[in-house]
Amino acid sequence: MTDAARRAIRPRPLLLTVLLALFAAGAGAQGTVLDGTPRQGSLLFGRTDPGSTAVLISLDEAGQETARYEVMLDDGGRFVVGFDRDHGPGAQLRIARPDGELAETITLNVVAHGWRESSITVAERKANPYQPEDLEKIAVDRELKDAARAVRSEEAMWVSRFEWPVEGCISSPFGSRRIVNGTPRRPHSGVDVAAPDGMSPMNYIGTTVYAPADGIVRLAREGLFFEGGLVLIDHGQSLESALMHLSSVDVAAGTRVRMGDPIGKVGMSGRVTGPHLHWSLKWRDRLLDATTVVDPRGRCTD
Repeated sequence: MTDAARRAIRPRPLLLTVLLALFAAGAGAQGTVLDGTPRQGSLLFGRTDPGSTAVLISLDEAGQETARYEVMLDDGGRFVVGFDRDHGPGAQLRIARPDGELAETITLNVVAHGWRESSITVAERKANPYQPEDLEKIAVDRELKDAARAVRSEEAMWVSRFEWPVEGCISSPFGSRRIVNGTPRRPHSGVDVAAPDGMSPMNYIGTTVYAPADGIVRLAREGLFFEGGLVLIDHGQSLESALMHLSSVDVAAGTRVRMGDPIGKVGMSGRVTGPHLHWSLKWRDRLLDATTVVDPRGRCTD
C-alpha cells in the first residue's frame, strides 16, 4: 500500500473530528464556542459571532498582563490561539461585537506541563561554537524568514485538520531543554521524527514529507544555516508549520497545498547529527507542540 493510501484511510483524531463538526461551513454561532484545553504548548480553537473582534491577553501568577495579541477571525467567526511552552497560569479572551461593545470576557486557566530538562558540561569552545561567518549567515537567514512571515492569511485553512507529515517515530519531543555549563539553552522548538524502528537511519533519507494541513507555502529554500532545507506553510490566522532539514525541497513559495501533498524529502541538512524531520508549529511568536493536533505516536526505541 502506498503512503498516500495509508494516510487516506487513517482514522481522524477525535479532537479534530469534533473540530470539523463544530466548525462546519454554514454553522451559526451563538456566542463563543471553544474546543480544546488551554495548556502550555497547545492550541485552542474557537468560533464566535461573525463580524466580532477578539483579543487574547496573557497573565502571570499575579494576574498581571504580560502580552496582548489581536486574534484573526475569518468571515465565519472561526479563530485559533496558542499557548507557548512557558505560558503563565492564566489568560483572558475578550470578544467584542461588530459595534465595538465588549460582549464576552472568557477567563482561561492554562494547564502547566512538565518539560524535560537535562544538564551537561562541555568544553567552552563546544558550548559557543559559532564563528563570525556563521553569525552573518544566521542573520541573512533570519531576514528571509521574517520576510516570509510578514505575509499572513486570515483564512482558517487549519480547519482541514492535521496529519503527521512523515512516517517514523519521535526521536526528540517538543519543549525539552539542555542546560549547558549551567546556562539554560533554548528549548527544543519542535518535534523530531526519525526512521521507524528497524530501519537504517541512512535509508530514511529521501522519505517523502507531506504538508501536515492545508495552507500556503511562504518560504521554500535550501541551504539555511540551522534548518538546511526549509518549508514554511501558513495555515491561516498566524498558525504556521516549519519543516526542516530536508534533503530536497519540492514545492515553491506561493503554492497553495492541501494536507497530504508532497513538499520535500527527509534529509540531514543544516545543524543536525543525523537524518530526521524537524516539525515545528507556531502561532504568532509562540512555539507549540505539534503532537497535540495529530494522532499519538511512540518514541523511537532503537
